[in-house]
Amino acid sequence: MKIAILDDFQDSVRSLNCFQKLSGHDVLILNRHIEDIDELSEVLKGIEALVLIRERSFITSELLEKLPELKIIAQAGKVGRHLDMDVCNRLGISVFETQGTSVANAEFTLLMVLASLRNFAQEVNNMQAGLWQRSIGRQLNGRTLAILGLGRIGEQVASAGQTLGARILVWGRESSKLKALQKGWNFAASREAFFSEADVLCVLLRLSPQTTNHVTATDLDLMKPDSILVNTARAEVIEAGALYQALKQGRPGFAAVDVYEQEPVLLKRHPLQDLKNCLCTPHLGFVEKDNYENYMSQAFDHINLAASTLTKKD
Repeated sequence: MKIAILDDFQDSVRSLNCFQKLSGHDVLILNRHIEDIDELSEVLKGIEALVLIRERSFITSELLEKLPELKIIAQAGKVGRHLDMDVCNRLGISVFETQGTSVANAEFTLLMVLASLRNFAQEVNNMQAGLWQRSIGRQLNGRTLAILGLGRIGEQVASAGQTLGARILVWGRESSKLKALQKGWNFAASREAFFSEADVLCVLLRLSPQTTNHVTATDLDLMKPDSILVNTARAEVIEAGALYQALKQGRPGFAAVDVYEQEPVLLKRHPLQDLKNCLCTPHLGFVEKDNYENYMSQAFDHINLAASTLTKKD
């Protein structure tokens, strides 16, 4: 079977132990992101199976119509707005999701929190420039760690924060309230109290029509001048342009951001990168070897099973 794996930016898939599951197949691995549909459809000409790494490429109806040989799509993670399922169903393309854990994302979120509090990136850059100890960081212990969205990732971040001595403050749906109270964590008295009391606020909501633009400029204006906002969820959860303006005005005082409206961000093309009070990372939360082994192993199993079924039919 002719298989294409899209957007393997680090060229890491071929080094995974599970990659041997595709031995015997004709595998094309794309290490660069191709935005142009005509170019991408030409590269994928004759492809029978696609492996998608999260939502890095939008598989639109226009693209799918140009891939008549495509029979299988294996999605590393959950299917989202990047894949037109209606067209897949109409064209008879089988789509498979894979199940993962939230550990890598939770660990990375905590890393962003601590790096922001301790001015980690700035001090590394200072030392490279020949400077020594140019700032005084802060500890998480004794501060309010606010969690927006108490799902699997949010729960792990909150638990880790509590272990380090933070006061946990939660805001979200009724299910988040019940879970917070069961854990002995604080649930904010109001939305306004949630944003105004946070020392560090982690945005951990799943993106959906209901959560798009969920965090507004008004919310951000309530935050403390020395507070930190960490977004490792999705950029669109925050109102377009609101975080950039809020950081320029100093509420919150700092942000750590791992997600952007359009990815990949190349050649320093995102406005947040121009701000000294924003730490920008290239969507690394998901990018971890054990995570890749887990997701890709499942994806390859789906392809092999589907290929076997198609062979039997033929």
